[in-house]
Amino acid sequence: MDPQRRRKLTFSTIGLVFLLSGVEYAVILPTIWRYLQTLGAPPYFLGLSLSAFSFSGLLCGPLFGLISDRTRTTKKIILFANCFEIVGNFMYFLGYSKWLLLSSRLVAGIGIGAGSSIFGFLTRNTAPEDRSTIFAVVMACRQAGLLIGPAFNIFLRLCDFQLGPLVVNKYTAPGIFMCLLWLLLQLVVLLMFWDVPSQPSRGPAKEEDEEEEEDEGRPLVQPHDLTGSYGTLSTPPPRVQPVANGNLPQNSPPPSPPLEQGQSSPFRRFSVRREFLREEMVVLLTAQFITLFNQTALETMVTPLTQKYFNFGELENSVMYCVCGVEVIAGFVFVRWLSRRVAERVVLAVGLILCNISCVWCLIFLANPQGGFPWQLGEFIIGVFLQVLGLPFVAVAQVSLFSKITAEKTQGFSHGVRRSVGGLATILGPLWAGGLTSSLYVMLGVMMALLALLTIMMAFSYERLVERPTVEHAGDSEE
Repeated sequence: MDPQRRRKLTFSTIGLVFLLSGVEYAVILPTIWRYLQTLGAPPYFLGLSLSAFSFSGLLCGPLFGLISDRTRTTKKIILFANCFEIVGNFMYFLGYSKWLLLSSRLVAGIGIGAGSSIFGFLTRNTAPEDRSTIFAVVMACRQAGLLIGPAFNIFLRLCDFQLGPLVVNKYTAPGIFMCLLWLLLQLVVLLMFWDVPSQPSRGPAKEEDEEEEEDEGRPLVQPHDLTGSYGTLSTPPPRVQPVANGNLPQNSPPPSPPLEQGQSSPFRRFSVRREFLREEMVVLLTAQFITLFNQTALETMVTPLTQKYFNFGELENSVMYCVCGVEVIAGFVFVRWLSRRVAERVVLAVGLILCNISCVWCLIFLANPQGGFPWQLGEFIIGVFLQVLGLPFVAVAQVSLFSKITAEKTQGFSHGVRRSVGGLATILGPLWAGGLTSSLYVMLGVMMALLALLTIMMAFSYERLVERPTVEHAGDSEE
């Protein structure tokens, strides 16, 4: 099979991985609250169950990213991580007690740790100018899953039968359904995913820059190369003998395995301080945390809120998530178009403005709804619409910028750190909202304060939120 076809199949498989992650979220979230109630769980168990999924992903994301950076292997990591999704969803299907349900989300959450390896893989195999577009498509795949998931839920809620001693109903069916889907994905990854080399995706200029940076700390001319290499930067290892006519082949790699192995370690001169404590990095990681904290807090609040004020059940919640999925996909399509015409920092600024407007609206109208049913429903719909509208802008812009200001050799680990920050937010968000469903002014007030802080930080650091041309090997300059 030709490399280009392998590349397309591999990228399609990545899209399918994110699609299933969205389906799982949309299938389980509308029913988990009622499921916990049938098991006699107290209200705070909803926040615990949602946070458990993110907690295990938080711990495993950097680990999987570190392994992928060292081995340049992504396929095996995806296959390994998917096993936890399969086991976790089967445990969710069993659901004998609230503790088993909590454990099932903890186990399944390990599977999302592979996302750091996937983002590192995408960064290494895409050109910087195409990265926003690729990330927008991948994230849109997850949102497509959020759109498709409620449609599955409409049929899953009709399940009412037994498999031997196991009961299959509208609460347990999502677990066995997702278990089967992740099993099918294992076959797809085995047959359609390849660890394609990263070099073909980068232009010649990029490769020359990398060679210059790798040789920055070595003498331009080795003593024994004066007659053979003409003093070029792309010098061979010291043991290579001069070739005839005094010319070195430009396209043949150096035949020195020991040096190749030594240079292949991406963490040889890696510094956490230099990589993550720069001003622009702090802003982007803060954006990752605050936007996901607010998003998951509002998502946790939505189900009890619709039950309290509108008496929504599983069907109504599924339809609501379906409509939100359509809006988010449209948002990602627009961001994909916009990112080709304006800088990522402009897209990020637009997203933050929309998030601020949404939070102000929720603080004014949703904290203490007034009026009759139609008026309350209208206030709720506008608040949800504004919240969902800003997500694509912030999500795509901050991920794309992050990939451009971190070293390429350690993209897996860096994205693991970024996703762990997001995982911490998705742990604290549901816990914060789960305990304050009756004190919405406090909950929404803190969210508004966090957004205001992020907006101020971005305003002061706006000029630094650009791609840095020397970021490929941040530690090489000290050689």
